[in-house]
Amino acid sequence: MASRPIPNSVDTVIVGNGPSALILSYILHGNIPYYNPAKAHPDPMLHAKLSQSPCLLDVDIADLTTHFAASRLSYSTQALPVNVLLDTLLRPLADTDPGEYTSCVEWRLEEDRRVQHVVLGNTPQAGGQWADNPVSASWNIGTLSYSEMLSLPGYTFDDHYREIQGGELPDFYRPPRREVAAYIAAYPAVVGIANSIYTDEEVQDIGKVDDGFHIDSHNIFCKHLVLASGIFSSLIPPRPILRPLSTLLEPNPMHGKPLLVVGSGFTAADVIISTPPTRKILHIFKWDPENNPSPLRACHPRAYPEYASVYRRMKLAAQVALGPQGLVSPMRIKRPNPFFKERDWDKVYEGLPNTFVKRLKCHNSSALLTLETANGHTIQREISNMEYVIGRRGSLGYLGDNIAKSIGTLEDQTLLNKALISGQTLRRNVEQSLEVAPNVFVIGSLTGDSLIRFAYGGCVFTAREIMRSNDSKCGTPNTTPRSSCESLSTAPSSTSDLQLPKTGARIAVGGHPDLHLDKRARTYTSDQEAENCEMWPDPWWWYRGCVVS
Repeated sequence: MASRPIPNSVDTVIVGNGPSALILSYILHGNIPYYNPAKAHPDPMLHAKLSQSPCLLDVDIADLTTHFAASRLSYSTQALPVNVLLDTLLRPLADTDPGEYTSCVEWRLEEDRRVQHVVLGNTPQAGGQWADNPVSASWNIGTLSYSEMLSLPGYTFDDHYREIQGGELPDFYRPPRREVAAYIAAYPAVVGIANSIYTDEEVQDIGKVDDGFHIDSHNIFCKHLVLASGIFSSLIPPRPILRPLSTLLEPNPMHGKPLLVVGSGFTAADVIISTPPTRKILHIFKWDPENNPSPLRACHPRAYPEYASVYRRMKLAAQVALGPQGLVSPMRIKRPNPFFKERDWDKVYEGLPNTFVKRLKCHNSSALLTLETANGHTIQREISNMEYVIGRRGSLGYLGDNIAKSIGTLEDQTLLNKALISGQTLRRNVEQSLEVAPNVFVIGSLTGDSLIRFAYGGCVFTAREIMRSNDSKCGTPNTTPRSSCESLSTAPSSTSDLQLPKTGARIAVGGHPDLHLDKRARTYTSDQEAENCEMWPDPWWWYRGCVVS
């Protein structure tokens, strides 16, 4: 794709080639989403309103979502309302009904609504973070989301699986990252948008000019700019004292020196899971279960046995180092999950919560660390190399100062300083509007909603505004001004404002609202639950400190 010439003038440039960029490209190719009244949505108010105005590029988002908080259905209070709206239309009751759901959205090709655009991404194939793996984690680890939550419009993951595997998807399937990357890479050609997708393109120096924007690195002029570069492009760098460890040679498992893993989240767990069972691991992690719990705490042992196993070892290590602190032992479980038995954890794993590196001395193939533990003791450990995985961030360093200044706020100079950004950097802005500056839009994880299932809403909103500015509308024109259509977040002011979730709702725990919990929990008998989940002794274990997701 990258060898094709890129037009010097287009209506829209989308920076990034991940799922959200591909969804938006699909719509800008003239594939317009409509509500299908024959597939009546279970929310009668939503059904009535959309039956009158079925074109989803011509709806008042605020009017359609204001009743969500009081609805008998379980709607997310964390994702942006426009993202929740499209998610529930695409997959009504998918979170609460164990049966099959029927999408209320149909896509109609309307070629006269096409918008000339290009999608510029720096990965070798379409997929964004899915096409990139900056750590030594296996590509065969299952995704957090089930397969139905990973589909893009016009060619679902189920379609891809049937084509490649020649059979139907298994129930409750968490596809490995490798399969998802292959699906997204194949998607542009299958749905006919490959002509707009350019890979291996490093975008730099986007500036505001009269009547639009100029991308200096590619000499492209455009009227509309869409930021879809995500928040997962870069690992947070190690602290200065740890940076010399990055030069260590790759470990030789035969010499017996441990791999140092620093981090307490999913990426750290992925590295540990990917390590050979006999490889020794020294794991330094932050432990603050009351104020900042690890997202691994949310992982049910039946839905996510690999992550639950890592969390149990972290919890046991914290109890040994810090005392019980009223916690139930993670080893009190009648039937440990099979993944836990795959390695002799007592021999190969050493967890050190809230431990700091005071000094280190590097050799060619190892380093001697002087550590201060949580209880103030000083110990030494020799390691072979390090994976520093405390999180990922994105960057908008490709924006010129004039655009960065118009997007940022006086209180937050992150964009102007070209620093790494998180999902919260632009969250306040996008809660007011996804058009964060005139003709500059934000979609995907830059909005703070990082699941593919919540990418659709922002893409529909952005396509609507781009088409309206080009006098390309569907259905009856909506005369509501932009500012009224861009609804505020429905998130409550605090967790104390939340109501108890309805039975069967999918919940996110421990400050990680994107976790996709297991629908199979609804089919557990009380005996099975007691046998497999003794670490969560009450029926609302998954609700404490959490929000509906």
